[in-house]
Amino acid sequence: MLSWFNAIMPKEAGFFDLFEAHAKTICGGARSLRELLDGGDRVPELCAEVARHEQAADDVAREVMLAVRRTFITPFDRSDIRNLIGSMDDAVDQMHKTAKAVTLFDVRAFEPDMVRLGDIIVRAADLTSEAVPLLRQMKSNASRLNSITEEITRLEEQSDHLYDDGMQALFRGPARQDPMAFIVGGEIYDHLEKVVDRLEDVANRISGVLIEHL
Repeated sequence: MLSWFNAIMPKEAGFFDLFEAHAKTICGGARSLRELLDGGDRVPELCAEVARHEQAADDVAREVMLAVRRTFITPFDRSDIRNLIGSMDDAVDQMHKTAKAVTLFDVRAFEPDMVRLGDIIVRAADLTSEAVPLLRQMKSNASRLNSITEEITRLEEQSDHLYDDGMQALFRGPARQDPMAFIVGGEIYDHLEKVVDRLEDVANRISGVLIEHL
């Protein structure tokens, strides 16, 4: 009955393109963040790179919000679209917060578990980038999407352990000679672990879309 009506109403075909564009900023931010964790003189330059990725992500998220308002027929529920792009944007925002903390404390060298957390962030970002295009055909891609979200959850669990190990190593090592090292290191560990948390939030949003629409 409504098929003819739906056919003539304005549609927005660009949502998935925008999701994928945003996922690229997540990957770009993750790689810049990982590279800065190698330390050295390029840290300020790489912090600036993270900020540029965050700005690009904000631009895409803004486009999505505008498209939600002006589009009559969306690929899935408007609230799901807003929640998904919001969680994706939060992930890049948290990368930027991490880079800002590094800049604030003028850090040039990082602990081994920080680097390992950076590796997890890159892996989770890559999985997110793989998952987003699969939403175009949710039904046929449901199995792979579920596998991806489960893997991101496992990565988040690993990040929790790395955070605990890293904080313990800080307390037993650098903090013995310099209490500020524990404060600064703890701040950076906290931000890095939250990046993985935000990427898990994206995975949870994707799972929610699957549950609701399949």
